[in-house]
Order: sequence, then C-alpha cells, then structure tokens
Amino acid sequence: MKKIAIKKTERRHPCFFSESRKRYGRIHLPVAQNCNIQCVYCRRDHECLHENRPGVSNGVVGPEEALDRLDRALEKMPEIAVAGIAGPGDAFCDPRPTLRTFELIRRKYPGMELCVSSNGLNVRDHIPDLADLNVGFVTLTINAIDPGVGSRLCVSVREGKGRALSGIPAARALIARQLETVSLLKAGGFRVKVNTVVVPGVNEDHAVFIAGKMGAMGVDLMNLLPLIPVPGTKMEGAEPPSRAEMRKLRRMAGKFLPQMRHCQRCRADAAGCLDKSPDTPAPLKTD
Repeated sequence: MKKIAIKKTERRHPCFFSESRKRYGRIHLPVAQNCNIQCVYCRRDHECLHENRPGVSNGVVGPEEALDRLDRALEKMPEIAVAGIAGPGDAFCDPRPTLRTFELIRRKYPGMELCVSSNGLNVRDHIPDLADLNVGFVTLTINAIDPGVGSRLCVSVREGKGRALSGIPAARALIARQLETVSLLKAGGFRVKVNTVVVPGVNEDHAVFIAGKMGAMGVDLMNLLPLIPVPGTKMEGAEPPSRAEMRKLRRMAGKFLPQMRHCQRCRADAAGCLDKSPDTPAPLKTD
C-alpha cells in the first residue's frame, strides 16, 4: 500500500496540535448523511441550528456545494488550514461523497490539510484512496476493545448491505475492524487520533485499557470525550462524568499516549479557530 506523504505543514491541524489552535482554523463539511452503526448516546440531526455537539448540522451538502462552502469560508476566515468531514453521519457509510469532496478540494487547494472522522467500520478498503488524496489525518471513535463493554454502547452494526448485527456479535465485528484499520493506517503513515466517549457505569474504567492498546499500536493522540446526555437517546437521563473525573482519566490514559485537552466537541458543520469562542462556531451559511 502506498504510504501517505506527510508534509511539513502538518502541524497546522488545530485538533492534533494544540499550539496551532489559536493561529489556524478548520472547517467541517457535512457531506455524510447516514451511519452504519447506532450508538446508545447518539442522535444525528441534519436540520439543527441551535445545538453545539457532534452529529448535528444545518443540512447535508453534496461535494460541489461543500467546495463552494469552503470557498466562502476562506473569504471570511483565511486562517482555515484544515478541511475535514466529520458527519453528521459516518464519512464511510457511503464513501462516494466523502472521497469526491476530498478530490475536489485537493484539486483546487493542493496545500489544504485534509482530515476525516469515522467509526472505522468501513474505512479499511478506502485507505489507499485516502493516501492518494493525501488525507493525512484520520480520527476513529473507539469506545471499547472488549465486546462485552462494546455491546452496551453500540445497539447495531451493519456492514455494507448485509443484515444488521446486535449485541456481542455486533461489538466483536466493530472492534475487530477498528483494530485492523488502526494498524493499516499507522502502517500507511497516517496521523491517527482515537476518540473515546466516556459513559459512566459502562466504559469509564475501560478507557485506560483502550489507551494502553492504542498507545501500543502507535496511535498519535487520544481524545476522551465526556458523555453528552442527548434527549431521545438511551443515555438521555445519564449523569455525565465530572471535570475532575475526566482530568483523572486523562492523567491515567496519558501514561500510554498523548491526550487532547482542548476539544470543543464540534458540530459537523463547524468553521473557524477553536479558540475564537468557548463554544463551537456557528454553522456557516452559504446563501
């Protein structure tokens, strides 16, 4: 497999490199509508104006409109150095709009850093495409490496057009594919970040084991995210972990690999610098 050519400008990514967050911005382009797994804490919404969290956007756009959105954003925010796809669904549930968007951006903005976020279920077969397009940064959400834990977090998993799996078989299939994908990405020279949603009573003690495994596999960065109890999900009444609990977890996980401590839990259509506001930037209008 072709190895990706990481450029010297890589340290412009404000999520992977905290020192870049005040100088460089990012834009999330919401081209991924659907998802191939269902997590207990997640409710996707692509007609959302007022929530600041992952999985929401003000509309889903096609690749050409995504490029137009990037054009408009750069006119207002020339500090944008990274274009990414992070939802509102999964970027590889249907890889075609994701890859086409990256192709258009790479053609027009050859110096733009590109990144993508996914649950990892369907990334494996598209790693060569990502390398060809020099999409240097990949984030995978991995909430468990034990199927017993994973089965309490993921309700269903669907690979391709096959039937949906549930319970332990679903968790086992997802975890196996995620670990395989991490290994292939690192072998290909990608920068890899792992996001782990911390759900009290389910995986908060398990998160450190995930960190140990990811560190051993060469993952570059870990982002421990406290649960957001989203209305309409199975976790809507759950108590999120406290700041003190998250600090402790990050300290423990930090023994195995670097920890991200400046995450803004961005929308799928966020734009701008992370440090411009304590909240995720408002979605960019294109009219």
